[in-house]
Amino acid sequence: MSRGFTKDKTLSSIFNIEMVKDKTAEEIKQIWQQYFAAKDTVYAVIPEEKFDLIWNRAQSCPTFLCALPRREGYEFFVGQWSSTELHFTALINIQTRGEAAASQLILYHYPELKEEKGIVLMTAEMDSTFLSVAEAQCIANQVQLFYATDRKETYELVETFNFRPNEFKYMSVIAELEQSGLGVELKCAQKHDKT
Repeated sequence: MSRGFTKDKTLSSIFNIEMVKDKTAEEIKQIWQQYFAAKDTVYAVIPEEKFDLIWNRAQSCPTFLCALPRREGYEFFVGQWSSTELHFTALINIQTRGEAAASQLILYHYPELKEEKGIVLMTAEMDSTFLSVAEAQCIANQVQLFYATDRKETYELVETFNFRPNEFKYMSVIAELEQSGLGVELKCAQKHDKT
């Protein structure tokens, strides 16, 4: 665990579940969004069906690679599921530090309201010396892109990474990202910053 990250971060430590028991899923979503709107972080309300698809796939394929657009090319981040937490670390850190490589982004998924309300709440903690909120959001969006996709070819990249790593092609991740359009705003912002 990185310094600055909350160990065993529970939903009740950031959200009063009892106060929303009588609320609809839509009302809870609005409260969640209002709460995090003023904070510098990544957050989401994930529909039950989408989370179930991601979760089921994460059980058999707990690790994957995301590509983050940078000024010059892309930087790869390895995502590793640990229960309902998804830890991301730059590939270069893993290559140089091995097991000692610290997480730079952790996505916390809270399924406590899934059965009753049909939603899963998500928030994140990140190392802001290494990632901006927009960059963390780009990585978080790729979880949905690769794990919640209906496109067989897209999810096959996750399976190849987990089961046949010697066949895995890094450029395929970049191609999927570019095709989805997820990194476009980030690339544009980085080009703008350079001028």
